[in-house]
Amino acid sequence: MAERYDGARPDYPEELFDDLVALTGVTPGDRLLEIGCGTGKATRALLTRGFPVLCVELGADLAEQARRNLRGLPVEVHVEPFETWDPGARDFALVYAATAWHWVDPAVRYERAHALLRPGGHLAFWGAQHAFPEGFDPFFTEIQEVYDAIGESHPGEVWPPPRPAELPDASPEFEASGRFEDVRVRRYVWERSYTAEEYVSLLDTFSGHLSMDPVKRAFLYDEIRRRIGTRADGRVRRHWCAILHVARKVRGRRVAPRASSRASGAPDSCR
Repeated sequence: MAERYDGARPDYPEELFDDLVALTGVTPGDRLLEIGCGTGKATRALLTRGFPVLCVELGADLAEQARRNLRGLPVEVHVEPFETWDPGARDFALVYAATAWHWVDPAVRYERAHALLRPGGHLAFWGAQHAFPEGFDPFFTEIQEVYDAIGESHPGEVWPPPRPAELPDASPEFEASGRFEDVRVRRYVWERSYTAEEYVSLLDTFSGHLSMDPVKRAFLYDEIRRRIGTRADGRVRRHWCAILHVARKVRGRRVAPRASSRASGAPDSCR
């Protein structure tokens, strides 16, 4: 799925990276660590701004795709779990994760990130989830009945979902960890247009759809193709939302009695 992921998943807004650099105060040449680089979508934006990046990626195929995409740029890609990866004596100005933080073990992720940062360094993470601002495409309300019919609705799901400004952020996790301070949050909403086949390819990069019963998935995808195909322009508009979290490493040894175990962000099964 690495090539499909690379082609189907959206790039992040340039404004997000501008804000990330401004909020953390990193300067070109500072060493950065990326957790879960995937195919390098976020990595490239920071490499081209003058930052050498070391990536730790769990998936060998994704890592190989990232190496191809980033060939010739100052990047290393290690294929290991972040939780057990040995960095040696290195420390970093910024540890960050793009649509990967929620996959890292919540029992150790803040502690590990804190230990890898230089004094005054920052931790940052964000995701890219389906957003439903005012005026979102009615296709998603209509297709919900198909998810309901095949038993693939999310338990307790409210429709329509909260607007982007109402989505919860992970500030409480930072505070519960006791290892970070000066938490700042920024939100970004953008829109992309998809043909039916492009949208099906996108869905085929989400774990919830990949693990779906094949008969149910085939029925769902046929309905998606049929419904988008009847539209005058043959396309669907999907909004995305990224919530950027940035916090500075705490100096000294202030640690909360117990870190939060709640995973941040939306699960990787958006529709």
